[in-house]
Amino acid sequence: MAAASSRLRAYDWRSRVPVVGAAGFFGVLALQIPYPLLSSAGQLLVTRWSVVAFFATSIAHAWWSRGPGAVLALVVVGVGGGFVAEVVGSRTGFPFGRYDYTDALGWRVSGVPVVVPLAWAMFGWLALLAAQHVGGRWPGVALGAAILVAWDLFLDPQMVRVGGWVWRDTVGPTLHGIPVVNSVGWFVVGALMIGALLVAVPPRRPLRFDDLGWALLGWTWFSESVLFAVFFHRPSVSLLASPVLAFALWVTWRLGRASP
Repeated sequence: MAAASSRLRAYDWRSRVPVVGAAGFFGVLALQIPYPLLSSAGQLLVTRWSVVAFFATSIAHAWWSRGPGAVLALVVVGVGGGFVAEVVGSRTGFPFGRYDYTDALGWRVSGVPVVVPLAWAMFGWLALLAAQHVGGRWPGVALGAAILVAWDLFLDPQMVRVGGWVWRDTVGPTLHGIPVVNSVGWFVVGALMIGALLVAVPPRRPLRFDDLGWALLGWTWFSESVLFAVFFHRPSVSLLASPVLAFALWVTWRLGRASP
Protein backbone atom coordinates (compact mmCIF):
# COMPACT_ATOMS: atom_id res chain seq x y z
CA MET A 1 0.00 0.00 0.00
CA ALA A 2 2.82 2.40 0.91
CA ALA A 3 4.56 1.67 -2.40
CA ALA A 4 1.36 2.33 -4.35
CA SER A 5 0.83 5.58 -2.48
CA SER A 6 4.42 6.62 -3.24
CA ARG A 7 3.95 5.87 -6.95
CA LEU A 8 0.72 7.89 -6.95
CA ARG A 9 2.47 10.90 -5.43
CA ALA A 10 5.34 10.57 -7.89
CA TYR A 11 3.06 10.33 -10.93
CA ASP A 12 3.28 13.39 -13.16
CA TRP A 13 -0.39 14.27 -13.43
CA ARG A 14 0.46 17.14 -15.77
CA SER A 15 1.42 14.58 -18.41
CA ARG A 16 -2.33 14.20 -18.90
CA VAL A 17 -2.76 17.82 -20.04
CA PRO A 18 -2.51 17.07 -23.80
CA VAL A 19 -5.06 14.24 -23.47
CA VAL A 20 -7.48 16.38 -21.47
CA GLY A 21 -7.11 19.28 -23.88
CA ALA A 22 -7.61 17.12 -26.97
CA ALA A 23 -10.69 15.40 -25.53
CA GLY A 24 -12.27 18.71 -24.59
CA PHE A 25 -11.40 20.35 -27.91
CA PHE A 26 -12.94 17.60 -30.03
CA GLY A 27 -15.97 17.43 -27.75
CA VAL A 28 -16.62 21.15 -28.30
CA LEU A 29 -16.14 20.71 -32.06
CA ALA A 30 -18.61 17.82 -32.16
CA LEU A 31 -21.27 20.05 -30.63
CA GLN A 32 -20.54 23.20 -32.61
CA ILE A 33 -19.98 21.91 -36.16
CA PRO A 34 -23.70 21.16 -36.83
CA TYR A 35 -24.74 24.58 -35.44
CA PRO A 36 -25.39 26.46 -38.71
CA LEU A 37 -27.58 23.64 -40.04
CA LEU A 38 -30.03 23.74 -37.12
CA SER A 39 -33.16 25.74 -36.44
CA SER A 40 -33.05 28.65 -33.99
CA ALA A 41 -34.32 26.36 -31.24
CA GLY A 42 -31.64 23.81 -32.09
CA GLN A 43 -28.97 26.49 -32.13
CA LEU A 44 -29.99 27.66 -28.67
CA LEU A 45 -29.84 24.09 -27.38
CA VAL A 46 -26.39 23.59 -28.90
CA THR A 47 -25.27 26.92 -27.44
CA ARG A 48 -26.19 25.85 -23.92
CA TRP A 49 -24.51 22.45 -24.18
CA SER A 50 -21.42 23.72 -25.97
CA VAL A 51 -20.92 26.28 -23.19
CA VAL A 52 -21.18 23.48 -20.63
CA ALA A 53 -18.67 21.35 -22.60
CA PHE A 54 -16.32 24.30 -23.14
CA PHE A 55 -16.50 25.25 -19.45
CA ALA A 56 -15.86 21.65 -18.37
CA THR A 57 -12.83 21.57 -20.68
CA SER A 58 -11.46 24.78 -19.16
CA ILE A 59 -12.00 23.47 -15.63
CA ALA A 60 -10.35 20.12 -16.45
CA HIS A 61 -7.42 21.85 -18.12
CA ALA A 62 -7.03 24.19 -15.15
CA TRP A 63 -6.93 21.20 -12.79
CA TRP A 64 -4.45 19.13 -14.76
CA SER A 65 -2.13 21.98 -15.80
CA ARG A 66 -2.21 24.31 -12.76
CA GLY A 67 -3.78 22.34 -9.91
CA PRO A 68 -6.95 22.54 -7.80
CA GLY A 69 -6.15 26.09 -6.71
CA ALA A 70 -6.52 27.22 -10.32
CA VAL A 71 -9.95 25.62 -10.49
CA LEU A 72 -11.03 27.44 -7.34
CA ALA A 73 -9.74 30.74 -8.74
CA LEU A 74 -11.50 30.18 -12.07
CA VAL A 75 -14.80 29.43 -10.35
CA VAL A 76 -14.58 32.36 -7.93
CA VAL A 77 -13.18 34.96 -10.33
CA GLY A 78 -14.53 33.70 -13.65
CA VAL A 79 -17.95 32.36 -12.73
CA GLY A 80 -18.51 34.56 -9.68
CA GLY A 81 -17.10 37.70 -11.25
CA GLY A 82 -18.97 37.13 -14.49
CA PHE A 83 -22.22 36.59 -12.60
CA VAL A 84 -21.82 39.79 -10.57
CA ALA A 85 -20.96 41.79 -13.70
CA GLU A 86 -24.04 40.47 -15.51
CA VAL A 87 -26.42 41.04 -12.60
CA VAL A 88 -25.21 44.62 -12.24
CA GLY A 89 -25.12 45.15 -15.99
CA SER A 90 -28.60 43.80 -16.73
CA ARG A 91 -30.16 45.75 -13.85
CA THR A 92 -28.39 49.08 -14.18
CA GLY A 93 -27.02 49.27 -17.72
CA PHE A 94 -23.49 49.71 -16.34
CA PRO A 95 -20.94 49.02 -17.77
CA PHE A 96 -22.30 47.34 -20.92
CA GLY A 97 -25.39 49.37 -21.79
CA ARG A 98 -29.03 48.47 -21.26
CA TYR A 99 -30.08 44.94 -22.18
CA ASP A 100 -32.49 42.23 -21.04
CA TYR A 101 -32.07 38.47 -21.01
CA THR A 102 -34.86 36.31 -22.37
CA ASP A 103 -35.78 32.77 -21.33
CA ALA A 104 -34.06 31.36 -24.43
CA LEU A 105 -30.78 30.47 -22.70
CA GLY A 106 -32.42 28.42 -19.98
CA TRP A 107 -32.48 28.55 -16.19
CA ARG A 108 -31.76 31.99 -14.72
CA VAL A 109 -30.52 33.15 -11.33
CA SER A 110 -31.26 36.79 -10.43
CA GLY A 111 -32.28 37.24 -14.06
CA VAL A 112 -28.98 35.96 -15.49
CA PRO A 113 -28.91 32.65 -17.43
CA VAL A 114 -26.60 30.19 -15.68
CA VAL A 115 -24.65 29.56 -18.89
CA VAL A 116 -23.56 33.21 -19.11
CA PRO A 117 -21.13 33.28 -16.14
CA LEU A 118 -19.92 29.84 -17.25
CA ALA A 119 -19.12 31.43 -20.63
CA TRP A 120 -17.18 34.23 -18.94
CA ALA A 121 -15.08 31.63 -17.11
CA MET A 122 -14.55 29.31 -20.09
CA PHE A 123 -13.19 32.04 -22.34
CA GLY A 124 -11.55 33.85 -19.46
CA TRP A 125 -9.38 30.76 -19.01
CA LEU A 126 -8.18 30.98 -22.62
CA ALA A 127 -7.50 34.70 -22.19
CA LEU A 128 -5.51 33.90 -19.04
CA LEU A 129 -3.39 31.33 -20.90
CA ALA A 130 -2.54 33.99 -23.48
CA ALA A 131 -1.82 36.57 -20.76
CA GLN A 132 0.53 34.20 -18.93
CA HIS A 133 2.26 33.34 -22.19
CA VAL A 134 3.34 36.90 -22.92
CA GLY A 135 4.55 37.54 -19.37
CA GLY A 136 4.34 40.86 -17.55
CA ARG A 137 1.31 41.96 -15.55
CA TRP A 138 0.04 44.87 -17.63
CA PRO A 139 0.71 43.49 -21.13
CA GLY A 140 -1.01 40.29 -20.04
CA VAL A 141 -4.02 42.11 -18.61
CA ALA A 142 -4.42 44.23 -21.75
CA LEU A 143 -4.07 41.25 -24.08
CA GLY A 144 -6.43 39.03 -22.11
CA ALA A 145 -9.08 41.75 -21.99
CA ALA A 146 -8.67 42.39 -25.73
CA ILE A 147 -9.22 38.69 -26.47
CA LEU A 148 -12.47 38.76 -24.48
CA VAL A 149 -13.63 41.87 -26.36
CA ALA A 150 -12.77 40.28 -29.71
CA TRP A 151 -14.80 37.18 -28.82
CA ASP A 152 -17.77 39.33 -27.81
CA LEU A 153 -17.74 41.08 -31.19
CA PHE A 154 -18.84 37.70 -32.54
CA LEU A 155 -20.91 36.63 -29.54
CA ASP A 156 -23.29 39.55 -29.16
CA PRO A 157 -24.62 39.64 -32.75
CA GLN A 158 -25.01 35.86 -32.66
CA MET A 159 -26.98 35.80 -29.39
CA VAL A 160 -29.16 38.74 -30.40
CA ARG A 161 -29.92 36.90 -33.64
CA VAL A 162 -31.26 33.82 -31.83
CA GLY A 163 -33.00 35.79 -29.08
CA GLY A 164 -30.67 35.13 -26.13
CA TRP A 165 -30.89 38.78 -25.08
CA VAL A 166 -32.16 42.08 -26.45
CA TRP A 167 -30.69 45.56 -26.35
CA ARG A 168 -32.89 48.49 -25.38
CA ASP A 169 -32.57 52.25 -25.13
CA THR A 170 -29.18 52.18 -26.83
CA VAL A 171 -27.33 55.47 -26.42
CA GLY A 172 -24.36 56.52 -28.49
CA PRO A 173 -22.78 54.79 -31.49
CA THR A 174 -23.57 51.17 -32.30
CA LEU A 175 -21.94 48.34 -34.27
CA HIS A 176 -24.37 45.89 -35.83
CA GLY A 177 -27.02 47.06 -33.41
CA ILE A 178 -24.75 46.61 -30.37
CA PRO A 179 -23.73 49.77 -28.46
CA VAL A 180 -20.02 50.51 -28.62
CA VAL A 181 -20.03 51.07 -24.86
CA ASN A 182 -20.61 47.32 -24.52
CA SER A 183 -17.09 46.64 -25.83
CA VAL A 184 -15.69 49.20 -23.39
CA GLY A 185 -17.50 47.43 -20.57
CA TRP A 186 -16.15 44.07 -21.72
CA PHE A 187 -12.62 45.43 -21.73
CA VAL A 188 -12.94 46.85 -18.21
CA VAL A 189 -14.54 43.72 -16.73
CA GLY A 190 -12.14 41.50 -18.69
CA ALA A 191 -9.12 43.44 -17.43
CA LEU A 192 -10.29 43.09 -13.83
CA MET A 193 -10.94 39.37 -14.32
CA ILE A 194 -7.62 38.61 -16.01
CA GLY A 195 -5.73 40.76 -13.51
CA ALA A 196 -7.23 38.80 -10.62
CA LEU A 197 -6.56 35.45 -12.31
CA LEU A 198 -2.94 36.40 -13.01
CA VAL A 199 -2.48 36.95 -9.28
CA ALA A 200 -4.34 33.80 -8.23
CA VAL A 201 -3.12 31.27 -10.82
CA PRO A 202 0.62 30.55 -11.14
CA PRO A 203 1.88 30.17 -14.72
CA ARG A 204 3.53 27.08 -16.11
CA ARG A 205 7.27 27.35 -16.47
CA PRO A 206 8.79 27.99 -18.92
CA LEU A 207 6.17 30.44 -20.17
CA ARG A 208 4.22 28.86 -23.02
CA PHE A 209 0.79 29.08 -24.56
CA ASP A 210 -0.87 25.71 -23.94
CA ASP A 211 -1.94 23.88 -27.07
CA LEU A 212 -5.54 23.97 -25.86
CA GLY A 213 -5.44 27.78 -25.96
CA TRP A 214 -4.19 27.87 -29.53
CA ALA A 215 -6.69 25.21 -30.62
CA LEU A 216 -9.84 26.69 -29.09
CA LEU A 217 -9.01 30.31 -29.89
CA GLY A 218 -8.07 29.34 -33.44
CA TRP A 219 -11.25 27.35 -33.82
CA THR A 220 -13.34 30.22 -32.47
CA TRP A 221 -11.74 32.65 -34.91
CA PHE A 222 -12.22 30.35 -37.91
CA SER A 223 -15.69 29.02 -37.13
CA GLU A 224 -17.25 32.35 -36.18
CA SER A 225 -15.74 34.10 -39.20
CA VAL A 226 -17.18 31.46 -41.55
CA LEU A 227 -20.48 31.35 -39.66
CA PHE A 228 -21.23 35.04 -40.19
CA ALA A 229 -19.72 35.40 -43.66
CA VAL A 230 -21.24 32.26 -45.20
CA PHE A 231 -24.19 30.95 -43.19
CA PHE A 232 -25.62 34.09 -41.57
CA HIS A 233 -24.90 36.28 -44.61
CA ARG A 234 -23.50 39.04 -42.40
CA PRO A 235 -19.93 39.42 -43.64
CA SER A 236 -19.69 42.84 -41.98
CA VAL A 237 -19.56 41.11 -38.58
CA SER A 238 -16.70 38.90 -39.76
CA LEU A 239 -14.90 41.88 -41.31
CA LEU A 240 -14.95 43.62 -37.92
CA ALA A 241 -14.43 40.80 -35.42
CA SER A 242 -12.16 38.44 -37.37
CA PRO A 243 -9.19 40.84 -37.77
CA VAL A 244 -9.44 41.90 -34.11
CA LEU A 245 -9.19 38.34 -32.79
CA ALA A 246 -6.56 37.42 -35.40
CA PHE A 247 -4.47 40.42 -34.32
CA ALA A 248 -4.77 39.40 -30.67
CA LEU A 249 -3.54 35.92 -31.54
CA TRP A 250 -0.67 37.35 -33.55
CA VAL A 251 0.34 39.59 -30.63
CA THR A 252 0.22 36.55 -28.33
CA TRP A 253 2.55 34.68 -30.65
CA ARG A 254 4.96 37.59 -31.15
CA LEU A 255 5.20 38.65 -27.51
CA GLY A 256 5.39 35.03 -26.42
CA ARG A 257 8.43 34.44 -28.62
CA ALA A 258 10.19 37.24 -26.79
CA SER A 259 9.30 35.95 -23.33
CA PRO A 260 12.01 34.26 -21.21
